[in-house]
Amino acid sequence: MEVIICSDEQAVGRIAAERIARVLARAKTPVLGVATGSTPLTTYSSLAALAQEGKADFTGLRAFALDEYVGLPADDERSYAATIRHTVTEQLGLDPADVHTPDGMADDLDAACADYEKAIQEADGVDVQILGIGANGHIGFNEPTSSLSSRTRVKTLAERTKADNARFFEEGEKVPSHCVTQGLGTIMDARNVVLLAVGANKADALAGAVEGPVSAMCPASVLQFHPHVLVIADEAAASKLAMADYFRWTDGQRGDLSGAM
Repeated sequence: MEVIICSDEQAVGRIAAERIARVLARAKTPVLGVATGSTPLTTYSSLAALAQEGKADFTGLRAFALDEYVGLPADDERSYAATIRHTVTEQLGLDPADVHTPDGMADDLDAACADYEKAIQEADGVDVQILGIGANGHIGFNEPTSSLSSRTRVKTLAERTKADNARFFEEGEKVPSHCVTQGLGTIMDARNVVLLAVGANKADALAGAVEGPVSAMCPASVLQFHPHVLVIADEAAASKLAMADYFRWTDGQRGDLSGAM
């Protein structure tokens, strides 16, 4: 696991975009795993900037979103399908037919989850999976106690997660209680993972994910078992990393390693 500590949120996005573009450029038929929330926004805008500057080409890029609310149609602006459409599909100039989101409106949600797993497999898997991290350590919507080998499925959101997401809904509106999410096992199948963390409220979760024991109580800690994980955090999110000085030193020593993400 490589950890990069940045000065601020803009630097997090810029470095993430440069590393992600490098991997996608090496793939014959690139597939990007995309996350929602506020943390990846600077990464998406930085990827768009690279394309505009002629430093990256996302022609033919396919994308799979991590999750979707149950009960919100894709044309609802609060849905993750709409979020991905605005922040990824439109910014990067992708073909909407190549950008996929779990179906939270399906009559048979279990079948829809199985179909989503199959679609990822038929795309030959994800080259780079972008992740944020919740304050309780969740990635995707895999809340604490999620199976570390779980696949795409329906999950009940934790009260803390619902409270965090309430800012996207009008006062008095009901925040969805259920979602369809890629499982931890699904996420671990990605060939590369980029975990982004911004803000002091993510410090405990990030420390648990990077330095704590691997535990279902901190779902992101399963990434310690992944061979190619890049963690990019700002100073606030990294403030509780016991090995922060070591991570800063190794980042300075790394250089331009051949084949590195």
